[in-house]
Amino acid sequence: MNKVAFITLGCKVNQYETNAMAQEFLEKSYEVVEHTEIADIYVINTCTVTNMSDRKSRQMLRRVKELNENAVVVACGCYAQVAKSELEKIEEVDLILGNNEKKNIVELVEKFVKTKKKELEIEDVMNQKEYVEFGDVVYTEKTRAVIKVQDGCDRFCSYCIIPYARGRVRSRKPEKIISEINKIAKEGIKEVVITGIHIASYGKDFKEDYKLIDLLEEINKIEGIKRIRLGSLEPLLITEEFVNRLVKLEKICHHFHLSLQSGCDKTLKRMNRRYTIEEFRNIVNLLRKNYEDVNLTTDIIVGFPGETEEEFNKTYEFLKEIKFYKMHVFKYSQRKGTKAAVMSGQIDGNKKEERSRKLIELSNRNEKEYNENYVGKEVEILWEEKKEKFYRGHTKNYISAYRKLENQNGGNDKSNEKPESNIENTITKAKCIDAKQDHILVNM
Repeated sequence: MNKVAFITLGCKVNQYETNAMAQEFLEKSYEVVEHTEIADIYVINTCTVTNMSDRKSRQMLRRVKELNENAVVVACGCYAQVAKSELEKIEEVDLILGNNEKKNIVELVEKFVKTKKKELEIEDVMNQKEYVEFGDVVYTEKTRAVIKVQDGCDRFCSYCIIPYARGRVRSRKPEKIISEINKIAKEGIKEVVITGIHIASYGKDFKEDYKLIDLLEEINKIEGIKRIRLGSLEPLLITEEFVNRLVKLEKICHHFHLSLQSGCDKTLKRMNRRYTIEEFRNIVNLLRKNYEDVNLTTDIIVGFPGETEEEFNKTYEFLKEIKFYKMHVFKYSQRKGTKAAVMSGQIDGNKKEERSRKLIELSNRNEKEYNENYVGKEVEILWEEKKEKFYRGHTKNYISAYRKLENQNGGNDKSNEKPESNIENTITKAKCIDAKQDHILVNM
């Protein structure tokens, strides 16, 4: 039993925890392989943010057994945390682990291999008071590392199951974060993505006065790290004081994902979001005032219970005004155990689909228009990978950029071609020569 494969569903926190579990297996002399290969152990790190996430989690758990019927199949993560009874019905699953149990995954898998006894290991995360530390996680991508700085959420939005899957806010000690990033920098990683379940709450559980901005100022000093990217942000984090300190940090990427959810105050109130449209507008103006090239993205839920045509139209007009670069549009999904699931005024699926399509069309237009502004301009790109006939990377404000590989002459004669110079994991400047809806093309 020496080959292990992972499938990660959901957010960047799950990606970090998958990296941590993979590192644990590697340290015990296991080989990590792609999930499409035949492995002895398959670990599915599940998500439960929507009904679609639940369904995909179940599909993946059943599918991997087809690759190797003798493999150990492990379900862990958020869906496992809140729906253990559903997972127990899936014959293919051997081990069901909650979020806190991920840190003991190798031990639990090895125990199962010896006993062949189907196990269920899930601690009540609502009782968890301290951040569960994996240690320094340096197993990551070549150019970008996800850094988890906190867990849990205290907001309890009426549509969201995540506080029940992740528990209350627990912040990671800053010295642990700095230690991990220092080691990652020595590995040659140039960009870190600061993530958590609700990173705006970072530090609120500390006795001392230490917040997210204090942590970012420390990370900005780390030699070797060139970019600091922030994960999804609670809009109310963005205050004058926060931005005044943030603009002094030259490594901060000028991309902010502000989770809006609705552009109508009445809908926001039912969602238990704690800001108004006017407050959100002021936050956007503050960022645009301080970052000329700022890139703003967001999440939107359509078809929330009670959302009338008037409320949706208010959302649409507000989104037209703000002009987000990209909007991740979700059709409201009933989550058992949340307040919204039992609200009156549940919206018809066809209506949700119609509203979703309208917002996606708006998002696509905004994205293309924003990208077109860069044609003829020079941009700085961190190159991440070769992708077919192109190099792919991202600008500092998170525009996807492609550069055609050299020697693409379209013919079969390769005799006069020179070797392509490798630019992966380098940061270079390039001129934008064309813009598409979801990326720009550059030439060096």
